Amino acid sequence: MNNQITKPKTRIQWIALLAAVMLLAAPLGIFGVQMVRASDPYVKNVLSLKGDIVQGNAIFQINCAGCHGLEADGLVGPSLQGVSKRKSRYKLIHQVISGETPPMPKFQPSAQEMADLLSYLENL
Repeated sequence: MNNQITKPKTRIQWIALLAAVMLLAAPLGIFGVQMVRASDPYVKNVLSLKGDIVQGNAIFQINCAGCHGLEADGLVGPSLQGVSKRKSRYKLIHQVISGETPPMPKFQPSAQEMADLLSYLENL
């Protein structure tokens, strides 16, 4: 009978330990992913440059406005107003260059063009 009392307690301890490990691992995993992302040479280069909002607007008008609207308020694609409050700088860069969200095409701007576009997007 004493053995029956010990087993549930041990199981609860293992569950608590597993939960604690998972709680600690999640932030460390996210931090690790952010470190890898930040070490990407293209991203590092983009983030090291000062973007020009006017140039960014021109790049947006040529490449993005057809789907996101002239004022970035949505058309075929979603509104990008306030997008920098919803997505990190890395996620914005990744979204533009990856083409992972169809029907958005893959777009490969130079690092300076991406810095300019990022500057524009952050000011919406």
